[in-house]
Amino acid sequence: MAIFPLSWTESAACRGREGALFFPPETGERKDDRLEREQNAKRICQTCAVRNECLTCALERRESHGIWGGMNESERRGLLRY
Repeated sequence: MAIFPLSWTESAACRGREGALFFPPETGERKDDRLEREQNAKRICQTCAVRNECLTCALERRESHGIWGGMNESERRGLLRY
């Protein structure tokens, strides 16, 4: 596995108070709440200058949770199948 420098995270649009949108709460969540949270997170990703670096890092690390580079877990798994 390649090691990616994480300096790109300093420019990520998700830094700060919005970061909680990108991961499910520890207590679980209803499907409607998850879909809304993911949609809001993906909206932030659309404006992010380092979106590609984020997605590449998540794919390389096989991140199993959260929104990375504008994609959720199942969307990233779909990319890895090809």
